[in-house]
Amino acid sequence: MKGDPASIARTLAGFTGPKLTATLAKVEGSIHGLTAGTCQAFLEEAKAGKQALEAAAEMKRLAGQINVVIHALGILLCLPHILEEGETVEYVSLGAGNTGRAFDLETNKRIAEFKFINWQGGSETIRQNSIFKDVFELIRHRSNKRKYLYVLGTHHPLKFLQGGRSLDSILSRHAKLKRVFDDLYGDKFKKVRDWYATHGSEVSVVDVSPWLSELAEDLIVEPVDAGEFLTNRSARPQVE
Repeated sequence: MKGDPASIARTLAGFTGPKLTATLAKVEGSIHGLTAGTCQAFLEEAKAGKQALEAAAEMKRLAGQINVVIHALGILLCLPHILEEGETVEYVSLGAGNTGRAFDLETNKRIAEFKFINWQGGSETIRQNSIFKDVFELIRHRSNKRKYLYVLGTHHPLKFLQGGRSLDSILSRHAKLKRVFDDLYGDKFKKVRDWYATHGSEVSVVDVSPWLSELAEDLIVEPVDAGEFLTNRSARPQVE
């Protein structure tokens, strides 16, 4: 069963049934009066055995890789829409362990980062920090190539970048990023919008949802640990 998603799903479904909430309510309702002598038979009837537990543990392990898979497939499926005549890919960074690659994509004409997340419209602090970090890294990278941030919908990312959130609130808990930012700009900027108004034109923020409609309808958890800034890409699924 280990590593076989179909077998894992079948075993787990034996316990969960078609609706987990209803199944658990049924178990709870029938457990009254359980004794040591009847316990084993009860567990067998509920299919609450070690195989189900093993299946759940394996499913959790596999689920931890799903966001990396989505990130990799998302980038690959964007390429036919992105690449222009005469443009060639120099590298992509699809998953963890891709050291030495600064961005998700670099061609002979562009460098790019990808964020396959749907925003919910709340405070979104972690996602905002991650967006800021990507835009900042693209801007500070010295290159004559065009720079892109590809996202699922531009409304919320641009609302943040053009909004009044304090830069201190982004940088204060990330000393390394703050050092680099301060070295470049000192105390010139106080709000994200002030910095973005001055430098944001260097990066094109592009909506990929028409190309990836399968992702646009569902919330995708960003594979990057957005609390980690200016880290080696070996620690990032891209990767984020």
